[in-house]
Amino acid sequence: MCRRRRATPSTHSLYPYAVRVTVASSEYSARHLSVLEGLEAVRKRPGMYIGSTDRRGLMHCLWEIIDNAVDEALEGHCDTIDVRLHPDHSASVADNGRGIPVDEVPGIGLSGVEVVYTKLHAGGKFGGGSYASSGGLHGVGASVVNALSARLDVQVDRGGKTWEMCFRRGEPGQFDDSMQRTPNSPFTAFTDSSALKVAGKVKKGVTGTRVRFWADFQIFPSTEGFSWEDLLARARQTAFLVPGLRINCWDERAEEPLYESFRFDGGVVDFANWLAGDGAVTDTWHITGSGSFNETVQALDPDTGHLAATHIERTCEVDCALRWGIGYETTLQSFVNIISTPKGGTHVSGFEQAILKVLRTQVEKNSRKLKVAQKDGRLEKDDVQAGLTAVVTVRFPEPQFEGQTKEVLGTAQVRAVVLKVVSEWLEAKFSSSKRDDKQQTSLLLEKVVGEMKARVSARIHKEISRKKNALETSSLPAKLADCRLDDVEQTELFIVEGDSALGTAKAARNSQYQALFPIRGKILNVQKASTSDMLANAECANIIQVIGAGSGRTFALEQARYGKVILMTDADVDGAHIRTLLLTLFFRYMRPLVAAGRVYAAVPPLHRIDVNARGRKGRELIYTYSEDELHRTLAALKKRGRTWKEPIQRYKGLGEMDADQLAETTMDRAHRSLRRITLADEESLRHAEETFELLMGSTVGPRKEFIVEGSQGLDRQRIDA
Repeated sequence: MCRRRRATPSTHSLYPYAVRVTVASSEYSARHLSVLEGLEAVRKRPGMYIGSTDRRGLMHCLWEIIDNAVDEALEGHCDTIDVRLHPDHSASVADNGRGIPVDEVPGIGLSGVEVVYTKLHAGGKFGGGSYASSGGLHGVGASVVNALSARLDVQVDRGGKTWEMCFRRGEPGQFDDSMQRTPNSPFTAFTDSSALKVAGKVKKGVTGTRVRFWADFQIFPSTEGFSWEDLLARARQTAFLVPGLRINCWDERAEEPLYESFRFDGGVVDFANWLAGDGAVTDTWHITGSGSFNETVQALDPDTGHLAATHIERTCEVDCALRWGIGYETTLQSFVNIISTPKGGTHVSGFEQAILKVLRTQVEKNSRKLKVAQKDGRLEKDDVQAGLTAVVTVRFPEPQFEGQTKEVLGTAQVRAVVLKVVSEWLEAKFSSSKRDDKQQTSLLLEKVVGEMKARVSARIHKEISRKKNALETSSLPAKLADCRLDDVEQTELFIVEGDSALGTAKAARNSQYQALFPIRGKILNVQKASTSDMLANAECANIIQVIGAGSGRTFALEQARYGKVILMTDADVDGAHIRTLLLTLFFRYMRPLVAAGRVYAAVPPLHRIDVNARGRKGRELIYTYSEDELHRTLAALKKRGRTWKEPIQRYKGLGEMDADQLAETTMDRAHRSLRRITLADEESLRHAEETFELLMGSTVGPRKEFIVEGSQGLDRQRIDA
């Protein structure tokens, strides 16, 4: 039991305060000002500490408590964290760390638990030796959560006992939980002294901290709740960054409680591999190193008890994982002491500067081999980062952030440290004599040069980004049979297989809003080819030019010349392969068009049944689109006593139809069927990446297994001979 007289707030306190104007009057003097002491300032301006008071701010409160437990893991004192979301709008975090100190804090007269949860800028992370590097830096996280909670309970296992203290909106006291443990239980605040009571006993050597807090509906809307998906994402991310740490998560709000557990031993390399969804150009490279820098900080002088300017040498540890893939999207996540910095900062600046500097040097050294001309210019940041997946982490004591939400690192000296570590590692990689390293660096240089040429090409062809008028049509491919309408929402581009199908389609289309562009056979497999090879391919380049919105990073959806792009290929194996090649091109280089649901596959019929006339029922034509539908239709006709001409016509190509048949079955809006190609969410995007890599990528083994497994259900009668 620890009982001490509580410190009396004063207007001369070192703790932050806020100034509030209480009246609006022409007489404005000191008596119109009031001072908000300690946690009152947090409740008055919560957005200053947690960003907002919606779900994002509520989750930030949970992150603050979780990060305190993770700091114990970073120091090697904790290997398990349990997080629970309870049905009563509360959340709890438990760890098996050292436990918050329960003895008296010298000079304050309060227990360590009460100081941590009631005093701003108090804790063990101000250079006192308790934490070498931590996520909690300002000493306000736990106390801010306490101030914004209707109730917060802390239990500490330490010294063979379980110590407990409860708070109501930041004020310590005692709840009467004889009926139920809720924020609305009768509460008695401590007056003359505060008590850290003993709630039980634990085995000797058992330590840890458990915190449970209830959202305060005076601060947060009652309609907001904790996000299970956000919790899982944060827990997974933290487990990646702290190898060996197990984070268990429960959601007890549903009828059937949800449970997930995360533990990863591979660190940032596993994280980068998990983030990457496209085929690999390079392996995942792991860059580690450290550097030192000097800075002047305000440190507590033990002799005087006041802050004084002190020159300190810091050591910054750099841990990065990066790999380039065949795509062009950039995924870069950065962290400082395992705290995510979504808006970057000096560590990200140093990383980006390093890879741009090294790759520029290498491209200039190999310009002849890479066929880089002076007109192509120099590599830019977007060229280098196309297809890059990277995780950048740094660890050092007392980093400087922009605000309590810690979204941007501001310590300027870290830029030079990261730049030096990453540059030296990459230079060694490019100068390596190992065959595998040479192959990977060569492929990487080809990729970034291809991106550079694609960017230059997009700039040159920028004038094609809008609908061409009659005077400008000469700049479009001659094979394009354009439509007359200028309204993008109404227009359709049919990409048809072969010139024979083009002739029939011209007669079947509505030239007012339907444009036609024929391709010759199977286009380039862009999943295997580089960007420069894709641009050099006439069919691929013409398709990009006809759509008119650019490609890759330069693709601008609003500049697309047609509202729908419809892939119209034969209903046979070759047609399916051509359609897959076209979809690979759209997915790899015009993905926003697919994501917007503007790419379709036409569904031409496979069979035509010519039903004989009978009595008053005249001759009838029925189209079927699969073998199963054909057999069902024939069975239904037979049951009705109808007969049909033999043999039943099977279309092996669009050219076998006449214009009326093609219009009725495939092109007329009133009768046709289209399959929309979409990317509904991140999961479908990841699945699409894996599927394209499996079917069209360079690795043969998995594709062979896929074909062999699929052959078990193949009907030999369906194979076109």
